[in-house]
Amino acid sequence: MATLYNIHPQNPQKRSLEEIVSALKDGAIMLYPTDTVYAIGCDMTVKSAVQRVRQLKQLSNDKPLTFLCSSLSNISHYAWVTDQAYRIMKRLIPGPYTFVLPATKLVPKIVMNPKRKTTGIRVPQHQVCLELLEALGNPIISTSAHLPDDEGEYPTLDLERSRFFDTLEPLVDLIIDDSSDPGHQVSTILDLTSEKPSVVRKGLGWEAMEEWLVLSD
Repeated sequence: MATLYNIHPQNPQKRSLEEIVSALKDGAIMLYPTDTVYAIGCDMTVKSAVQRVRQLKQLSNDKPLTFLCSSLSNISHYAWVTDQAYRIMKRLIPGPYTFVLPATKLVPKIVMNPKRKTTGIRVPQHQVCLELLEALGNPIISTSAHLPDDEGEYPTLDLERSRFFDTLEPLVDLIIDDSSDPGHQVSTILDLTSEKPSVVRKGLGWEAMEEWLVLSD
């Protein structure tokens, strides 16, 4: 049975954060809120936990996982960032944007795209996430908690919070509840691995980005 933590959205309780971080370091996986949808995640450096997340999402090993970083400077430890990519990310961070970037050796192979050697990174505009990242000291895996069924449908999309938690509770070790709704709008994905940035997926925040982002020819 998963341990439930009721967390204040703006001032997360320190003791609860410490308990969550301790569990994550021991390999726990959690259901937690972000600035897009509720996510399933774990400490990126714990291979067994990352593998459990992959199994829950039914992801083959050639599918990369997105992870959260605490800041733009923190991203530079895990990805090679060009001057152009830096300028773009500086305008969008923090926010509901995932950036595809060339991974450094600090990114575990089980997380990155094995062929392209790329990874997806986000800096969320969400206080609970940011304080968890600071307390943990490692990136946190972040993948939508809306899991597909055998027919490829997503039955949790329309559930209210308590039923959403009840459905996912058997699958995770921790549930973090900040009183927010599960959400259904995913992040916008921007590929910054080449000279010409490309939009992989239009999600939350796309309209704001479209106002100023001019893709090069």
